[in-house]
Amino acid sequence: MSALWEYRSLLLDGLWLTVQVFVVGLALAVVVAFVLGIAGLSEYRWVRWPVVAWVEFWRGTSVLVQMFILFYVLPPFGLEFTPFTCAVLALGFNEGAYASEIVRGTIAARAKGQDEAGIALGMSKSLRMRRILIPQSIPAMLPPFGNVAVDTLKATSLVSLVTVGELTYQTQQVWKSEGHTVAIFTALLVFYFVLAMIVAGLMWLIERRFAVDSGSRLFNSRFLRTSAGPGV
Repeated sequence: MSALWEYRSLLLDGLWLTVQVFVVGLALAVVVAFVLGIAGLSEYRWVRWPVVAWVEFWRGTSVLVQMFILFYVLPPFGLEFTPFTCAVLALGFNEGAYASEIVRGTIAARAKGQDEAGIALGMSKSLRMRRILIPQSIPAMLPPFGNVAVDTLKATSLVSLVTVGELTYQTQQVWKSEGHTVAIFTALLVFYFVLAMIVAGLMWLIERRFAVDSGSRLFNSRFLRTSAGPGV
């Protein structure tokens, strides 16, 4: 443990970089998930089929290989990214492809009844999507999105292979310098476990917040209807 303490500054730098890769990669994954998930519900085949192909490509290939292609294969073709950007793009697109199916499936499950109600009120499809389908689907998306968040966190350990100096990379440097295999890698395991627990806890708080908000809106709408009388 003395080696860990001696290299604490290096490890903390790696931990901070891990958090940055995770936050930016997850934010990109959420954006990609909603764009692809909603596009996947389009009634036009020329929109739907490219989305299906894109999702299957990113889901059907390894995130590590995707990272290598971004880092090693694209530069000769004039597309050169920093190691951090390669890591974030690979994580965001890969996890976003998985999460897009959560978005598409959850909205589709609510579309039938809610859509008919919106159509009866004369609402356009985009308005129904923004005002009804997406807001009502978000609470149901949160538990599976929690799994996506934890998966993204764990996948950050791979970005050391494209020279991003995150926690796993810095831990390997300490191990190569000092040895102490059991202590070093046990500490790394504990670091990731604690981070995963923090992410899971934050997702739980967000789920509770959405559940409370949804419950309040439901209570208020019922209360208003009851107060206004049966004719309203």
